[in-house]
Amino acid sequence: MLLVDPVAPTTEELSGWYEQLLVIRGTEKAAFDLFMSGLVKGTTHLAAGHEAVAVGTSAALEPGDYVWATYRGHHHAMARGLSAEACLAELMSKATGSCQGKGGSMHLTHAPGNMMGSYAIIGAHLPMAVGSAWSAVLRKSGQVSVAFFGDGATNIGAFHEAINLAVVWKLPVVFICENNLYMEYTPISAVTAVEHPAADRAAAYALARIVIDGNDVVTVRDEVGRAVTRARAGEGPSIIECMTYRHYGHSRTDPAKYRPEGELEQWLMRDPVKVLRDRLVAAGVGEAELESIEARAKAVVDAAIEAAKAAPLSDPSEAFTDVWADGGSTWRS
Repeated sequence: MLLVDPVAPTTEELSGWYEQLLVIRGTEKAAFDLFMSGLVKGTTHLAAGHEAVAVGTSAALEPGDYVWATYRGHHHAMARGLSAEACLAELMSKATGSCQGKGGSMHLTHAPGNMMGSYAIIGAHLPMAVGSAWSAVLRKSGQVSVAFFGDGATNIGAFHEAINLAVVWKLPVVFICENNLYMEYTPISAVTAVEHPAADRAAAYALARIVIDGNDVVTVRDEVGRAVTRARAGEGPSIIECMTYRHYGHSRTDPAKYRPEGELEQWLMRDPVKVLRDRLVAAGVGEAELESIEARAKAVVDAAIEAAKAAPLSDPSEAFTDVWADGGSTWRS
């Protein structure tokens, strides 16, 4: 097996990741506030608390690699280059959104960064990630596919089918489980026979058991980097289970009262933003510089909010454009 020793990140890299985390976190908060004020229609599934998984993974990828996400995918799209403005505009059904307002929160996509979409059907995108990896092998492009999914998807047939095929064909896929302990409102532990629903099943597909701290961007970058290097070298797929926690409920209508008292507070002590800030302090970055980064991130989000509010709504006449690759919607049998 190919062994890879990750290179320690520079202070500049840590600072860049810190700003990314802050912009994503601020955009999530803005999405919440805009929803509550009636400017975001439909539901949203916020990923506040998950940001280190997306940012750490993206730091381990090449620009041409593929990313596939669930309906809780704001952080994945933004980690691959989607701007805060384009994200919020999409949620607000504006023409300047990443999908011109036609995808919304649950189908957020950023094609320029090869973020191939967010998918509302649990587990549906896992076989798609396998397909893009197979395509990369056939084209000898060297690309790797990454599929993010929640703990609940591990009890879906597509999860097992996708992993099995990826192993059999030795495809360059990295399956990344964001285990936030809950399937919507039900604890994953209440309906699953193993403690770690992704990692503890890896052995059934001759894969290593990998469980990591999903709230530490450096830990995520390092472990995903090892898996990506193996995949690119032709050694096949990996499953990585990232332990994390969502700060909000499942969706905008969920107050999350099912969580045990004190659980949220305990996880907030391992907030990804706090963890990375502590790393920067330990690396010698001063308070003034940290406050400068924080102010810069806030300015980005504040500007994005105003720009998204001011943007024109999507033109209803364009609802049936871009359904197919040729830009149209005419049915083809």
